[in-house]
Amino acid sequence: MAVDLLLGLQWGDEGKGKIVDVLTSNYNIIARFQGGPNAGHTLEFDGIKHVLRTIPSGIFHKESINVIGNGVVIDPVVFAKELEGLDQFNLDYKTKLIISRKAHVILPTHRLLDAASEASKGKAKIGSTLKGIGPTYMDKTGRNGIRVGDLELSDWKEKYRALANKHEAMIKFYNVDVQYDLEEMEVEFFEAVKVLKSLQFIDSEEYLYQAQKAGKSILAEGAQGSLLDIDFGTYPFVTSSNTTAAGACTGLGVAPNQIGEVYGIFKAYTTRVGSGPFPTELFDEVGAKMAKIGNEFGAVTGRARRCGWLDLVALKYACQVNGVTKLMMMKGDVLSGFKSLKVCTAYNYKGETITHLPYNIEPENLKPIYTDFKGWKEDLTKMTKTSQFPKELNDYIDFLEKELEIPIHVVSVGPDRKQTIFR
Repeated sequence: MAVDLLLGLQWGDEGKGKIVDVLTSNYNIIARFQGGPNAGHTLEFDGIKHVLRTIPSGIFHKESINVIGNGVVIDPVVFAKELEGLDQFNLDYKTKLIISRKAHVILPTHRLLDAASEASKGKAKIGSTLKGIGPTYMDKTGRNGIRVGDLELSDWKEKYRALANKHEAMIKFYNVDVQYDLEEMEVEFFEAVKVLKSLQFIDSEEYLYQAQKAGKSILAEGAQGSLLDIDFGTYPFVTSSNTTAAGACTGLGVAPNQIGEVYGIFKAYTTRVGSGPFPTELFDEVGAKMAKIGNEFGAVTGRARRCGWLDLVALKYACQVNGVTKLMMMKGDVLSGFKSLKVCTAYNYKGETITHLPYNIEPENLKPIYTDFKGWKEDLTKMTKTSQFPKELNDYIDFLEKELEIPIHVVSVGPDRKQTIFR
């Protein structure tokens, strides 16, 4: 059976966690394929808000198996705290949550390296979440990393010590003031590793292959967003992994010809956290209103998100590189009450009108070209079917479908899993 994918099409924070939670009942296995605890997938139901960082968003469904794939990087300390947060819900995660032996481990010194590297950049900082993600992926590609499977070996602590010593030498090289007590950090780290080792480790590519052969349905869950992809995002203001559909193949060991539906998630407007270019960013009261109504703060970092109009040029690009088959529009309810809306449909790039995403989208090179739409004032949060939508919202959706040439399958009208309308 084919593996379906679900991923974000913007700069992250699109609402992937909620949609995975909504779709989980249709799948036997939910598999996370990249990223680490820099992700924050928010789920809301029964009046309770949950934020997951590493654990797949299907964990609250009793029937689903949740796989953390080889493309993910795991911080045992963050992971142990995440499990602790689940204890109050009486979830059987010891049988429902399994981890690839090939996933890499974030060490305490990876986080210190992250902080030292970012501090050394000064004004040129990229907006790292300082979770140690980048340095861990660097060790992975540098063939120095410690993997989950290493924790089963008798000499893993010797390997850890050698790598931590190397990291400390690198921290000194940055020549910035990073105060830390590694011994204290290691006490928490080694305790968390014990928690991690209490779960089942698997050879995930073989596990998923056999699951497919047995006819199990699998949903691959991405983190961050397509415009943060290490290859196809707004480099260098990107994350350290492949957030696009191709990342699911390398991050789970699934063959490209086994990919089925590709669900692309996007907000009805655009947001971005941290540094980097953002052509449609708003610096006026409209942007401030969007941020306030949409509660635009990072689920993990708490950082305020920058807000702007929907960028259709960037969205088309993300759909193209991912091979999106179905779209899901989030936070349409946030736009209620705006008299007029804008959608960027082209760029003025160095004096020329273009409709593709160029190599460089810094503001000195381009200005967005907008199409205007009439807004709507109706409260969408209580609506349960598309026939209740105001005409202006349907016009907005119809325009996007026509431009993107992909059906908008779902419209979200609020944070709760029940506030999800299938079209």
